[in-house]
Amino acid sequence: MSEMKRVVSIGAHSLDAELLGGPIMLKYAEQGAHCTYVHVTQGRLEDPEATQEEKDEYLRELLNQNRRAAEKLKGDTIWLGYVSSDMPSLEEFTARLEQYFIDEKVGLVITHWRGSMHPRHINTHDAVVTAVKRLREKGTPIRLVYGENFEGLVGFIPQAYFRLDEKEVEQWYESLREYSVFQGEINDFPYFPYYSTMGKVRQIESNHDGYTVAYMYASLIENELW
Repeated sequence: MSEMKRVVSIGAHSLDAELLGGPIMLKYAEQGAHCTYVHVTQGRLEDPEATQEEKDEYLRELLNQNRRAAEKLKGDTIWLGYVSSDMPSLEEFTARLEQYFIDEKVGLVITHWRGSMHPRHINTHDAVVTAVKRLREKGTPIRLVYGENFEGLVGFIPQAYFRLDEKEVEQWYESLREYSVFQGEINDFPYFPYYSTMGKVRQIESNHDGYTVAYMYASLIENELW
């Protein structure tokens, strides 16, 4: 791993940023890097009979889950303020991210791969990639990689493998368990069985001796592996 002082993981929804960037950002945080989990949108209470007070409480709890998850990963978190039904234009989204990367002096960005079943994952990918490209063209040495997400595996090619020790694995899962959705309270996707199995699959692929996660290089941006 190269030395990084400022690292961000950008996910379209709550939990995405932690799934994508959590494992590698734990390692950077241990090295002293400032790590931030950026959430583009927040979920909403979809019950048509829910009161405004109930909707507000739902959002407050989700933001608290964001915060608790980030703290367990030794990082912090921000919400960009968007909701799923009101996403900005690509140009507006890109410009905001570009300025954020400049202001924060970001060295490494982790986000969604484009081969996703989810439109907001694709929107996020496109805005992040465009912002990073613009900065690279201006001479800023910002780097970009794509994390693994079960909703974004079309064309995802594992290229960089990182072994997690037992403490890091448990710390990552403790963070993910802060989310109701990861605990199975929102839908029935088996998050823990899926990601624990993928850790073993990536371990076999890379011939590592422990739980392993994979990342994909931004091949249209990066000129060399690192």
